[in-house]
Amino acid sequence: MRNFLLLIILLGGFQTISAQVIGKWKTIDDETGEPKSIVTIYEEGNKIYGKVVEILNEDRKNAKCEECETDDPRYMKPIQGMVIIKDLEKNGDGEYGDGTILDPENGSVYRCKIWREGKTLKVRGYLAFLYRTQTWYPVN
Repeated sequence: MRNFLLLIILLGGFQTISAQVIGKWKTIDDETGEPKSIVTIYEEGNKIYGKVVEILNEDRKNAKCEECETDDPRYMKPIQGMVIIKDLEKNGDGEYGDGTILDPENGSVYRCKIWREGKTLKVRGYLAFLYRTQTWYPVN
């Protein structure tokens, strides 16, 4: 019985931490500073994923991943509705990593980690020892 209660407490703790990153987030264009898209972060099978649910620029609503590698199943698929963050796992203290993020603008796939910082979500993509961090904002 004691082991069962411990398991319930531990599982509840994982859901509480993951709930901090779960939700809808507004992305910002690095070059223009304008809102770019809405990404839903969700949990599936104890891993975290991110899907573009809305492209905010009317001219890009029907954009496809033309720059994705031709062997990537996302090649020439609509960006809106596309899973761009895959397989993140809890690393500790509310940080998730060991997954990937796709930049549909250039087709590059990077190692990725995410974490909460105040009310914002930090999303970091890595290529070797270089990285870029974006700040995403909650959508109500």
